[in-house]
Amino acid sequence: MVQDENSSLPITSMLKHGEIKILVIEDDKFLRELLVGKLKKEGYATTEAVDGEGGLDAAKKDPPHLIMLDLVLPGADGFEILQSLKNNPDSSKIPVIVLSNLGSREDIDRALSLGAKEFLVKAHHTPQEIVDTIKKVLDASYFQK
Repeated sequence: MVQDENSSLPITSMLKHGEIKILVIEDDKFLRELLVGKLKKEGYATTEAVDGEGGLDAAKKDPPHLIMLDLVLPGADGFEILQSLKNNPDSSKIPVIVLSNLGSREDIDRALSLGAKEFLVKAHHTPQEIVDTIKKVLDASYFQK
């Protein structure tokens, strides 16, 4: 376990060195830039993709520690991308948080059954709440035994 002795958050020391990489797959330029800006301020290294195929390529070239995935994307939708990520042994262990305007019980259940760790409805969460969820998922995925 990586833990900063001066902090209760295990990921703090890694954040100080920009070692945690997050891939943001989001076609909405405003939201993508807002989210990436907030993540960089928090100390995360980020990569971006504007569609599903670009996201799959980015995850393959430089595997991130976590993926933020929109569901409504040009080309392949987020469900298809999530399924591809989880069916590939190289990316199956990467935690995925779905961040979408879709929010029906059916959509949430489908994303979680395909392997998403969390499902956040964009309109219901502030950028800080999204970052807090990212920290929680990273902590549960990498630092808790």
